[in-house]
Amino acid sequence: MPPSKLDEEYVQNSFHTYLKSSLTQAKVEKLIEDQVLASAEADLMISGPALCLYFAALRCTTNPPSVPLPRATKSAPPLELSADNCPPTFLGFLAVWGANVPRIQGLIPDHQHDLARIICGLQPLSIPPNPECAGIAADLRAVAIEISQRRTFQDRYANDLQAALDAGSSGRGLKVKTSFVPPPVYSDSLAPGSSGYGSKKLSPSPSSPSSVLSAFPSRTPSPMILTQDTPEIDFIRETLYSALAAVLEDITAFQTRNPHPLARLFKYDPPRAHFAAVSLAILEVATTEGIILPDQNAIMCVSAREIGGHKLTPDACPEPLRPFMIELISIGRDAQVMQDEDNEATIKAIERGDEDIPEPRFERVKVIIIDGVRVSRDSGEDGSRMRKRSLEGRAVAFANRVNALGLSISRIKAFRDREKEVFDVLGPHP
Repeated sequence: MPPSKLDEEYVQNSFHTYLKSSLTQAKVEKLIEDQVLASAEADLMISGPALCLYFAALRCTTNPPSVPLPRATKSAPPLELSADNCPPTFLGFLAVWGANVPRIQGLIPDHQHDLARIICGLQPLSIPPNPECAGIAADLRAVAIEISQRRTFQDRYANDLQAALDAGSSGRGLKVKTSFVPPPVYSDSLAPGSSGYGSKKLSPSPSSPSSVLSAFPSRTPSPMILTQDTPEIDFIRETLYSALAAVLEDITAFQTRNPHPLARLFKYDPPRAHFAAVSLAILEVATTEGIILPDQNAIMCVSAREIGGHKLTPDACPEPLRPFMIELISIGRDAQVMQDEDNEATIKAIERGDEDIPEPRFERVKVIIIDGVRVSRDSGEDGSRMRKRSLEGRAVAFANRVNALGLSISRIKAFRDREKEVFDVLGPHP
């Protein structure tokens, strides 16, 4: 008789218990400062859960890897989360984590510390740095991104941050409060907990992305008349919305043949589908010829109402938005290089007469954005596996950058205000 699966809420509660202690430990080790915890920067939604996975890997003593869970009561027997008893919702996360446990434990202590620093966006201290650390960090951050996109995580994350802020405080002076506020629920049908990591799937009633999107307010957004006097953020927003339209139109086109993978995600996990659509829109902007101008460090914000577009540089942006603008341009520059490398690799494979044309890395990035990171099951010689692992690691790292920017943009009020309306108007219809 197979072992029974653990209760999802119990596993979820255990994760948040460890997340609080991991954030506190990172604070003690100066990996994360109090002001970062208080500001609740978007990247902390990624680095926090990734650190939790990292510390759990260091504590792991079993093979295959498993996670000891906090006891529900003092008299309860010890319990470990393993592939045998893991709820299906968490199996993908556990598999990626388990594949990285021996890699993490195989690092020397200095490189383990470097790995924690990379997870937190800090530079490694070792010279030269161990390249293995970057690949492991990419995997852990990819899992953390999937976790941070879940509504059940977002609803409890502020408490985790506050617990870390309160740890070690003397009680004197003003208490530092975290500023994190969960992003809005993107559909009236999605009450907190109705979808997310550790939550049950939605009922079969939303049979298509259009039916999910139709739960948004049924009102056409006021048209944006863009002129040279329009605030710069409106140009950026409308350019991203135009790209979002292209992403959603692509879903509709697929419905005539077979379901688009993003359409399936809208059906079963709308919050994650929302983030994936925003990230794909960022890629659309980054790879549309004539929008990203890397040589000029600028974006040509295109609007149907303004002939010729509107060139925008980071210096012209409001100061709080400049980091996002700089990263968007950088992603565009790197995406164009990636596509050129993919084309070159395909041409060389054809010239060699290879039967299996390698999957373009850029296409792999899109798959990761929609489906999340998965355990690679490459076969072949060790050299081939190492090469595939390197390519996969680079694809995961790039997808992480796009997803991180998507999470950041989704938290900006100026983007959120019209986003629900845009999804309703631009969403695919039967």
